[in-house]
Amino acid sequence: MSTGAVAAPSADEVVLPTERQALRFWLKLGMISFGGPAGQIAIMHEELVERRRWISERRYLHALNFCMALPGPEAQQLATYVGYSMHGVRGGLAAGGLFVLPSFVLLCALSAVYAAYGEVAVVDGAVRGLGAAVVALILAAVVRIGGRVIRTPAALVLAGGSFAGFVAGVPFPALIALAALIGWCATRWWPALLGPPPAHGPAEPDIADPLAPARAPRRRGALARLGRTLVVWLVPVLALLLVGGLVADLAGLFTVAALVTFGGAYAVLPFITDQAVSGFGWLSTQDMVAGLALGESTPGPLIMVNTFVGFMAGWNLQGGLLWGLIGASIATFATFAPSFVFIINGAPLIDRIRTTGALAGALGGITIAVVGAIAALGLFVAEHALVVDDRPDWLVVALTLAAFVALWRFKVSVVLVVLACAGAGIVAATPW
Repeated sequence: MSTGAVAAPSADEVVLPTERQALRFWLKLGMISFGGPAGQIAIMHEELVERRRWISERRYLHALNFCMALPGPEAQQLATYVGYSMHGVRGGLAAGGLFVLPSFVLLCALSAVYAAYGEVAVVDGAVRGLGAAVVALILAAVVRIGGRVIRTPAALVLAGGSFAGFVAGVPFPALIALAALIGWCATRWWPALLGPPPAHGPAEPDIADPLAPARAPRRRGALARLGRTLVVWLVPVLALLLVGGLVADLAGLFTVAALVTFGGAYAVLPFITDQAVSGFGWLSTQDMVAGLALGESTPGPLIMVNTFVGFMAGWNLQGGLLWGLIGASIATFATFAPSFVFIINGAPLIDRIRTTGALAGALGGITIAVVGAIAALGLFVAEHALVVDDRPDWLVVALTLAAFVALWRFKVSVVLVVLACAGAGIVAATPW
């Protein structure tokens, strides 16, 4: 059997690549993974399932269901799972790490440019245009996700309650917990109340898949692995907390955020924005809008916005590039380390677990509440991007409408929309 990366096996055959072949693919994926989680999952499905046949269709979808039920970026977790299933812990670390690394390097570079030259008229104009792109992207996310999950009046009430709760200052983890409880109870006692939970494909494992045993260790080995991964994750976090000051605040905030990131990055961004801008004062609202736009227009998970926030916190509070990089590194580690722990320890169990029933109901309740949280984020950004000195910024309003139509009606690439809005802002800021 050929192990070439672009071999043409039969429809039922699964090919195990070499570690070098897999490594090249994960690096490529990290560089082209635009389009948010939906786009990233679609790219991996086309490349891993249809073209290369490194994993079966049913097992891929079953793993996706499991990752959707975990906190954290599901696309990055899915890549980690596939890497682990093929080459063990080393393969999982390579897949998940390279999914993030190119975005981390690019965002640090862009953050440094923004931090150093953000007061220049051209950069200020670009940020003005980026504000329009961000509002349009958030509006599109509300419409897209809301149309998929809000199917009953009760679901609409739950989303509206989440919106009101966030605007009123209810802690985000509390909103998530309450939504999960409502979804769980509805599934058990009133299944039609919120409508069926979002489906992501069949949940049965493909027992014919030659990789299906998924390297399941014995119980003693599993406990030892869990202990080692918890040490690698928690010891650095505890050390940073003991240091105190900015590094402790960064480690604490992004660890909490990583553990409540159900429903995608948009779900937790309102919490991050509120804490970073209003709570800790690490950066301004204008900075946060720029960070959201950079996160949308660079490869990798949208939650990489945390890298920008960490960089700006270090730059603004301690000063200089070194502290910016320290802040970005702490934010990125705290954001993604839990995902590796979940997948490395959970991968052997994925083929035995069905993400249906009460668990799916709880996830469905969270997803509905996320729509309200995203709308609250949109309101926050719109208040600062579309209004200047209590008057509408008509250029930004017009750009927002045009960007939304381009995204929603004509399916224009997110990167192109972001670049076009930034360009319009630069043109408007340039004296002629």
